[in-house]
Amino acid sequence: MRNKTRRIALLGVLTSVALVLSYLEVMLPPISTAVPGIKMGLPNIIIIFVLYKFGLKEAVTVSLIRVFIVALLFGNVMTLAYSVAGAVLSLALMTLFKKINLFSIVGVSIIGGISHNLGQILVAIFLFDTIQIGYYMIVLSITGTIAGVVIGIISSILVKKLEKVV
Repeated sequence: MRNKTRRIALLGVLTSVALVLSYLEVMLPPISTAVPGIKMGLPNIIIIFVLYKFGLKEAVTVSLIRVFIVALLFGNVMTLAYSVAGAVLSLALMTLFKKINLFSIVGVSIIGGISHNLGQILVAIFLFDTIQIGYYMIVLSITGTIAGVVIGIISSILVKKLEKVV
């Protein structure tokens, strides 16, 4: 019972850290004024860590709780739709590529960064009923790759450094 309680408490703390990272990202100035909507995806450090240290169910739980709270605090229904689509697609693909075991944590993170953007673009195509929005994926694939590398390196360090803690 003690391990289960410790696990739940640790997941609660990790969810809180993901929320703080989301808040930090909201407060930071835009990365690029020329390309709107680009973010580093700092909360994904925690999501990837949870995926590797706890598993898919826990990563989905932490991710969706974070997405809903962030949308409630800083966004709206549209923010929620985009965020859920990105989170679900990225978690699905990261889990698949983690299981295949062909990529390191950095590779899985890159897949997560790109697929998160793809999920959001698919929602935009559906909502605005125009496929031309898909051209934005060219830019988002580049930025998703860069962010995925950075987030993946940080996540990899965390997974290794906290090996004995979790």
